[in-house]
Amino acid sequence: MLVSGAVHAAPTETRDLKQEESNRALVVDFYDRFFNKHEVGAASVVADSYKQHNPEVPDGKAPFVSYFSGFFKQHPKTSSRIVRTATSGDLVYLHVHFRAEPSDRGSAVVDIFRVEKGRIVEHWDVVQDVPEKAANGNTMF
Repeated sequence: MLVSGAVHAAPTETRDLKQEESNRALVVDFYDRFFNKHEVGAASVVADSYKQHNPEVPDGKAPFVSYFSGFFKQHPKTSSRIVRTATSGDLVYLHVHFRAEPSDRGSAVVDIFRVEKGRIVEHWDVVQDVPEKAANGNTMF
């Protein structure tokens, strides 16, 4: 995988698949507990210096937890179904079907987490609304 402007596992480097699986399990457990069960204590695996690339969410663990605590109060029925996962070096990728309400079409989300020494230290995401009609017969999931 080519990653511009960042230092991550290059294709010629030996991958530590055991560590990548450990990182994947950590992120999936955190994601399910935090975003589906709204267990804000699950953020114990988020580093205090957490770096956030979503422009709507502040940097740092405490501001992250505060932001989503408010969001969960406003949207108590949110769900984030993980459809698939992948890893590359210290990065964990999640393809997610997010819904604010059980009845809405929701959004297709790709979340990317960087894990360092058993802590989630950085996050990126890309979000696209699920349209009512598509130009093809494929789903977004």
